[in-house]
Amino acid sequence: MATFKRFEDIQAWQKAKVLCVEIYQITSTGVFERDFDLRSQIRRSATSIMSNIAEGQGRRTDKDFAHFLNMSLGSVAETKSHLYLAIELKYIDDGTFEELYEKTNEVGKMLFSLSTHLRQP
Repeated sequence: MATFKRFEDIQAWQKAKVLCVEIYQITSTGVFERDFDLRSQIRRSATSIMSNIAEGQGRRTDKDFAHFLNMSLGSVAETKSHLYLAIELKYIDDGTFEELYEKTNEVGKMLFSLSTHLRQP
């Protein structure tokens, strides 16, 4: 079993939490705030990243943990997809897109590495 005693100790969860808070802040202003569908979708996908990390760690087996990390990776991809729509609709500017995309990408890389590690015999 992975050596994490608390999901709060997992660096990927910490970074996913920061990303999630930023997504919430950005979607609470301007035209983004009024697009209820996209706002809800991107918030849910960002929340799902950190939630699946926590749930997986709470399952207490490497196999289950890795499974939930893979679900979290799906939410990373979904969040990236929503970011593309947000920039196309001009809800966010290029700099905000790049910053959020890079943070999302970094979390994804960390999740992939941890999942790979957990699946090793």
